[in-house]
Amino acid sequence: MQPGLFDLEVPELEDGAVRVATRWSGVSAGTELAYVKGTDPGFTSFRDPDLGVFVSGRASRAFPVRAMGYMEVGEVVESRRDDMAIGMLVAAAYGHRSEHVLTISDVVVPVPDDIDPLLGIYLAQMGPICANGLLHVAAEFAPGQDIRLGDGVRGRNVLVTGAGVVGLLSALLAQLHGATDVVIADPDPQRLAVAENLGLETIDTTTTEVWHRCKDRWRHGPGDRGADLVLQCRGKSVVLHEALQCLRPQGTVFDLAFYQGGAPDLRLGEEFHHNGLTIRCAQIGRVPRGLADAWDRQRLAAETVALLRARGDNMRAHLVTDVVPVLEAPDALVALARRERSTTQMVLDFSLQS
Repeated sequence: MQPGLFDLEVPELEDGAVRVATRWSGVSAGTELAYVKGTDPGFTSFRDPDLGVFVSGRASRAFPVRAMGYMEVGEVVESRRDDMAIGMLVAAAYGHRSEHVLTISDVVVPVPDDIDPLLGIYLAQMGPICANGLLHVAAEFAPGQDIRLGDGVRGRNVLVTGAGVVGLLSALLAQLHGATDVVIADPDPQRLAVAENLGLETIDTTTTEVWHRCKDRWRHGPGDRGADLVLQCRGKSVVLHEALQCLRPQGTVFDLAFYQGGAPDLRLGEEFHHNGLTIRCAQIGRVPRGLADAWDRQRLAAETVALLRARGDNMRAHLVTDVVPVLEAPDALVALARRERSTTQMVLDFSLQS
């Protein structure tokens, strides 16, 4: 990869479009390292959009990858929209590039003046990913058309597996929306330290059996122990299986993870079967059935704004662990892929050249 990867051709403006100069771009380590390492399923298969099935033998992705990243904050430098003036900061998901034209079809979120503008990287995509996880919880536990984001977690005991960015934001959202108890589990000491600095209680999975801790912590009655729900945010099938073990009977795992290597450690003949459990995929590609009209991406972004207003200072101090000059991005990504470097949230700064 070369720095020039981030400078693709930018089209001319049409009515309803704005041109932005990127200020910051967040790195989604899980997704982007799958591109760097070639483990994304698109390198070996193609998803048929009509059938919804991945077909092997036909790749939809190849090197060089020319579109990476989905957490950008840009400054409007040219505008053909009445509601977006030159100099305005906006969040969008358009990839690591120095300039981009956003059209009327793009999700564009103005960055409010009362939050740290760098945290705007979470507004268009990453925050809505996590808010959508809570929306799936609400649809499961409090179904109906007039759903509020906290309806599923309020008053419940929540385990979050994985202290990456998705897990941390999901845990903070669960706290904000009234969960009785929130615990986050991970094996990485640096990520656990970040979680604790954010005020979250943690479980070190290298020293503690998570299911045992959950069964001891949350006792509802005879034969009824464990978490009410798990937000599964770590893309390893053994962790998904552990999440099932942590649930009380008839509990649900809401899965926000991406399993690049399949799920060889998932066992469905044990706790899943005997305790009547549910695994619900809660990916950003769709909100729960029947809620698309009420819960679009802008509304999920508004919930992210509320989180940043409530917890932004703490998040800026502890969650953003690396701010990297954009020209150092290729080396930084390769170092992450080789496990020569670790990060919680890396941000590429387009104003820093070296």
